[in-house]
Amino acid sequence: MGRKLLLEHINVPGINTYEVYRSKGGYASVEKALKTLSPDDVVEEVKKSGLRGRGGAGFPTGMKWSFLAKPEGVPRYLVCNADESEPGTFKDRYLMTYIPHLLIEGMIIASYALGAKTSYIYVRGEMMPQIRILEKAIAEAKNAGFLGTNILGTGYDLELYVQPGGGAYICGEETALIESLEGKRGNPRIKPPFPAIAGLYGCPTVVNNVESIAATVPIIRDGGDEYAKIGIGRSTGTKLISAGGNLKKPGVYEIDLGVPVEEFIYSDEYCGGIANGKRLKAVVAGGSSVPILPANLILKTAAGDARLMSYEGLSEGGFVTGTMMGSGGFIAFDEDQCIVRNTWNFARFYHHESCGQCSPCREGTGWMEKVLHRLEHGHGKLSDMDLLVDVSKKIEGNTICPLGDAAAWPVASAIRHFRDEFEWHVTNPQAAVAGNFGLAHYADPLTPVVA
Repeated sequence: MGRKLLLEHINVPGINTYEVYRSKGGYASVEKALKTLSPDDVVEEVKKSGLRGRGGAGFPTGMKWSFLAKPEGVPRYLVCNADESEPGTFKDRYLMTYIPHLLIEGMIIASYALGAKTSYIYVRGEMMPQIRILEKAIAEAKNAGFLGTNILGTGYDLELYVQPGGGAYICGEETALIESLEGKRGNPRIKPPFPAIAGLYGCPTVVNNVESIAATVPIIRDGGDEYAKIGIGRSTGTKLISAGGNLKKPGVYEIDLGVPVEEFIYSDEYCGGIANGKRLKAVVAGGSSVPILPANLILKTAAGDARLMSYEGLSEGGFVTGTMMGSGGFIAFDEDQCIVRNTWNFARFYHHESCGQCSPCREGTGWMEKVLHRLEHGHGKLSDMDLLVDVSKKIEGNTICPLGDAAAWPVASAIRHFRDEFEWHVTNPQAAVAGNFGLAHYADPLTPVVA
């Protein structure tokens, strides 16, 4: 059984309150950081840990912190990206709902390391219950002396605010988030300059995901070297996975990075297998924006090795036979699910959420939605698959932010791996529309793990 660093006390009654969280060792990492470590020491521990951004990019967190410019007399900011708008991802909402003080503690540690005196938690606008929970937790922490002026008598000051977001997927992109936080329309900025140089209000800013910031608590408590012992290779530590779709036990799981995908899907410790006695057909491993893989390629690499739940393991084979860890939104599809319908659904989402700033994304996402709509509704042509691939190539890499890539990759990968299912929709339009299902021959040909 993997070690639980973030979810160890998640089921303790009252863990959302300061008193219970404190009784379980809460805020000890803040005391250690502020009283025994310098800001540079904290950054060094995070570097040693090998922690990589848990929001999707997977960039080394300590390295990102070290890029922060420190001009004299200019304020610095830490912004927590709690926008969590990626379809299939709900781990950050889970953390904020049930153990909010873990995020507050991580915010204090990270703010201290960066020299930020004012920090923000930018929460997706629809998550009003979580916003209220965080505001209550901040008030409790401030009342206990962990926020405000002269924290723990160390001379360090920090004010922490919760900011409701604009309810837009694009605001999960760090520069669009900053624009929204400043009260503007959430459009991504052209980079450079990067936020580490000119971010919020033109000042040096670091934007990190909820899980990334929460992970600094066990890193400071146990030390970066200890954290780095968990996981595999450059994928160190634990990772929260939002498991959904046709699974027996959907939910949020904390895994040691490096667990085999097959074990994660079929073992009783995790998802317990595919629901209703069905077979696995496909998986979207990291949220809707990553390439979809058929069962045989998600369980084993093209070389026949067991595929692992790690940054390198999931990307083994590149986009030809691999995918990405992304935000950890793990969606399993059983043999009855229609890949064409799912791909159209994702395309609708990205067309709706495009900010419209870049022509390839603004126009291309609309075209992909229209073509996929006609394929799903019995009006498609065999040439549509090549048209979709061509449009996706025109979008990919040609936009200011990664939303264009996020829209293009699912479409291109679905056609790459399930092309005959798309063709079946063209040659059997009435059956496709009436049954709303696809071909089952992609379903899992391997013997599942017996727990």
